[in-house]
Amino acid sequence: MKYALAVSSLVIALAACNPASDNLDQTGSDPVLPEQSDALLPAMNIATPESWGDGLPTVPEGFTVSAIAEDLQIPRQMLVLPNGDLLVAEGSGGNAPSLRPKDVIAGIIKSRGTTSIEGGDRITLLRDEDGDGETDLQTVFIDGLDAPYGLAMIGSTLYVANQGNLVRFEYTEGATSIEGSGEEVTALPARINHHWTKAMTASPDGSFLYVGIGSNSNVGERGMDVEEDRAVIWEIDPATGASRIYASGIRNPTDLAFNPWTQQLWAVVNERDELGPELVPDYLTSVQDGAFYGWPYSYWGQTIDPRIRPQRPELVRRAVVPDYALGSHVAPLGLSFVADGGLGRNFTDGALVGQHGSWNRSDLAGYRVVFIPYRNGRPVGDPIDFLTGFIEDGQARGRPVGVTYDPAHQVVYVADDLSNTVWRVAPVASD
Repeated sequence: MKYALAVSSLVIALAACNPASDNLDQTGSDPVLPEQSDALLPAMNIATPESWGDGLPTVPEGFTVSAIAEDLQIPRQMLVLPNGDLLVAEGSGGNAPSLRPKDVIAGIIKSRGTTSIEGGDRITLLRDEDGDGETDLQTVFIDGLDAPYGLAMIGSTLYVANQGNLVRFEYTEGATSIEGSGEEVTALPARINHHWTKAMTASPDGSFLYVGIGSNSNVGERGMDVEEDRAVIWEIDPATGASRIYASGIRNPTDLAFNPWTQQLWAVVNERDELGPELVPDYLTSVQDGAFYGWPYSYWGQTIDPRIRPQRPELVRRAVVPDYALGSHVAPLGLSFVADGGLGRNFTDGALVGQHGSWNRSDLAGYRVVFIPYRNGRPVGDPIDFLTGFIEDGQARGRPVGVTYDPAHQVVYVADDLSNTVWRVAPVASD
């Protein structure tokens, strides 16, 4: 008890004395990268939870927002089915032990900003039967899963990426539930599972599935032997389960989607911590077959991380520079493309990115959904706020995770794993 009180007091003191960032320009293709600061105890802070009450997130002029599902059990990623039903993966995984005193402190900081609800280990189905934008049916679609996260559909087969394996279920249109635990396609790396989420998407032609597998540490402090098949994206043959590493050195790819203009795989990635409040920028990037993205030896291309021994200069030389920086410690967890005029106004063609908000800076960053404009298949310009208001007076009313655009109905769904809500954002209907 005395130890716990002492640690809690230290946490409070650290949050009070950590310096704020300098608000550098860290979005776009050429972010400002300050000098590294590998402090004994890094800057730490997180927004503590506060109820929405009668409040709602803030949307741009010409849009409306509503809660279409509440009382969920840690909603993560979502998938729109062919008939318009929405699936929501719910759960929480990982079992990595703390290695250092600052890991314990960071764990306390992080826990202050999470829901008290346990993960559901399930998928919930939401159905709007009459098309009025409200949920008429909310029911458990698949139960008994193991921290499900990534969802994909190929033909009539639904694929679910649990924290330790990829499974499939045969889907009948209109079904409101599926029994059983599914047929395993392949096991997924699950040893330690420091970063446990398994993001997933299917190629446009349905030939392959792509699964993001995060690193087993911040920056290799557990030893590189436990990083085998980590910080990578796998390409998986859904028919046989055969897999290969499609890209590597990509620390924690938390959501994947195919660019509708180029048909190339893109990802949002959570970068490393403990180099300062404005290092290292999280990013949005195209994912090139066979490419290496630097982790843990370098970041943003060839910028060396000196904490790693021995270094691997031959890898660093070929490290790919990401396409678009999102800012340091914004923790992007959601990615969805909008095309063909999409949502109109300022949101015609681009990428929606859900920023969960992180702990490794004293001033709060993230906690919003932004829109990154695209032109000729590439990001251009500054991020535009799309869904905000999650932070109020230093407290968090919600934290965005998955973001899913439904082009058939021109609506956006946002999973909020703090208030355990799914938000629906849509253009205001014209008279």
